[in-house]
Amino acid sequence: MRAYIVLVGLFAALGSFLFGYDTGIITTSIAHESFTTYMGHPNNAEIGAIVACFIAGEAVGSILQMAFGDKLGRKRFMQWLCILVTFGTVIQTAAQNYPMFLVGRIFTGIAVGGLIGTVPIYNSEIAPPAHRGFIGGLSGYMIGIGANWVGYACGFAPTSNFQWRFPLAIQIPPGVILFIGLQFFLLDSPRWLVRQGLDEDAKIAFAKIRADLSAEEQDLEFETIRAQILYEKSIEISTFSEAWERYKRRIILAVAVQSMTSLSGINVINYYQTTLYEQLGFVGQQALLLSGVYGTIGIVVNVASLQLLDRVGRVKLLGYGALGISVILIYSAIMCQLFATSSNKIGKGFTVLGIYLYTATYYLGINSTTWLYGVEILPIFLRSKVTGLAACSHFILNIAVTEAGPTAFANIKQNYYYVFVATTFVSGVLVFMFFPETKGRSLEMIAADFGDNVVERDIDHAQIIKSVQQ
Repeated sequence: MRAYIVLVGLFAALGSFLFGYDTGIITTSIAHESFTTYMGHPNNAEIGAIVACFIAGEAVGSILQMAFGDKLGRKRFMQWLCILVTFGTVIQTAAQNYPMFLVGRIFTGIAVGGLIGTVPIYNSEIAPPAHRGFIGGLSGYMIGIGANWVGYACGFAPTSNFQWRFPLAIQIPPGVILFIGLQFFLLDSPRWLVRQGLDEDAKIAFAKIRADLSAEEQDLEFETIRAQILYEKSIEISTFSEAWERYKRRIILAVAVQSMTSLSGINVINYYQTTLYEQLGFVGQQALLLSGVYGTIGIVVNVASLQLLDRVGRVKLLGYGALGISVILIYSAIMCQLFATSSNKIGKGFTVLGIYLYTATYYLGINSTTWLYGVEILPIFLRSKVTGLAACSHFILNIAVTEAGPTAFANIKQNYYYVFVATTFVSGVLVFMFFPETKGRSLEMIAADFGDNVVERDIDHAQIIKSVQQ
């Protein structure tokens, strides 16, 4: 695996960082007394709305991806979203009241909703098959970077409004940097270029991406990819009903793998973990410190996940990850019931341990895997549309579970965990029953596992090499 591909994948994944950072920073923002005072002490429903309107914006962003992702291409679509995310974060940072803050949240949500679906497509399409798990998984990895410690550090700021405005402002430079990088440094996806009939541009981009191959090997692989894309284009369908008829299984799996992330409860715990710590008696900077540790665990464990994606495979990580989360959530619910209102500090510590085990298991098995897997199994002409549809389902489910979060934790407390115990257990079983493995396969050859005709099988490789040499 060449450093160049890793750097390109990391740079593109700044779009995922923007998604994850805004998701994470609101956890610490709503925990600052300076924020709640400035916003007029919002009640549980209003706190839920701060989260829900952001996710609603993400759902709109995924719909925009369905409409414009293929037309504009991976690079240009991400550039437009960079402009929008910068606009939204400026409004959030400068918010003078609660309604203005919500408007900024909506615009930022729209932008990152499109970015989080497009980045794994771009990274998967530029990655060599043997390392696509690592490169494609970088999108999920960058989701967990940084936000929790920034919120904790800013809690020591002497100026109260700085505590929550500065962490929000940090999102502005990455959007600008990503826009510039997309304009001047990052190549467009060779597969998207082929589909647009820009074969020469595609060949140049592919040669840079696969510089580890000899000229003959490059030409052979490129012509194989090109032939399969042109074949798929020749049988391309124009309506969703036709797509559903022909690719029903893949569409269901792509939507299901995104839905399982929402139904694992990860966003509920990410957003409201400071509330959970406060219920255990950890308040103020203590709660923010625990939140920082929580975020760090995810980042560290996700490094192992990136290595395992191409070794163990996607299905085992998803399946065992979901089943493991079910067990940990049962443990967490029991510990909360026993120690949330007690004075037993050791018991409270073991309750926090349950939250940490949860995030470790999620980031090991599910986080990077879900955003990658749904992209891999789709044909190129449906990749952006169905990934957008899957992301939209993810966001809609998130609205439901996160909007209910503050009220649920206030009323039924730890029993809210059992909702996610059931959904993640079912998800784990379904993964082992119905999800085919994709590790080590080219994007084009994965289609064969779903019964599609694959041109690669019919290409005379020797003839291609001979024609290249001539």
